[in-house]
Amino acid sequence: MLRIKNLKTLIKDKPILNGVNLEINSGEVHAIMGPNGSGKSTLANVLSGKKGYEISGEIKFDGEDLTSLQIEERAQKGLFLAFQYPLEIPGVNTNNFLKTSLNSVRKANGQKELDTLTFLKLVKKKSSELKIDEKILSRQLNVGFSGGEKKKNEILQMKLLDPKLSVLDETDSGLDIDALKIVAEGVNSSKNKENAFLIITHYPRLLEYIKPDFVHVLSNGKIIKTGDVSLSKDLEKTGYFNLTKWFKIFKNI
Repeated sequence: MLRIKNLKTLIKDKPILNGVNLEINSGEVHAIMGPNGSGKSTLANVLSGKKGYEISGEIKFDGEDLTSLQIEERAQKGLFLAFQYPLEIPGVNTNNFLKTSLNSVRKANGQKELDTLTFLKLVKKKSSELKIDEKILSRQLNVGFSGGEKKKNEILQMKLLDPKLSVLDETDSGLDIDALKIVAEGVNSSKNKENAFLIITHYPRLLEYIKPDFVHVLSNGKIIKTGDVSLSKDLEKTGYFNLTKWFKIFKNI
């Protein structure tokens, strides 16, 4: 599904990613962990198509060069990004935004667009699963929402769009334990053999509820270690310092 080979990025001549290699197949859940400034959010931004980066290397999504696609084309082909800090958009009704997003994807894939009544039935069902108050959906997008409400709204959008690959960038940031469990259940209930997830996080807390198949440690713009979920538990005990220190020593041998 996703193939990243020797990905390097610069922003204002400053290197951020320094040769990332990653392969994600359908049915898999991957987690990327790393200290602040390691390049985690940059990787998410590059995958989503955010401007401002000089990119070299290869990113293939379903065999297609991802870097050649505009942001909306990536979404239409099944790539979804849940932001660390979801944007507030005054004047845009949440329900209208969700309906427009969903119908844009459906239209691009040759599916019939949903009428208002059918959409409202669908969004009511999905929001109920995430314990989202329906009143929120009639408000301006993310305006005045709590941190937990914003994150749950992102997961609601993910469940409606049903993407092939979901990239969750620090989705656990700022969540209390109840909201964290709801978000995790939203992800777990969406997993199947046809889709995949890339969870980007600083702390292992979320991975107690969403069990990844692979855990990767990103440091100084490069994946320095890959393991199973036990790697995240080891990092909780030892932190990143010893691992990154070992990698620097090994690299210089």
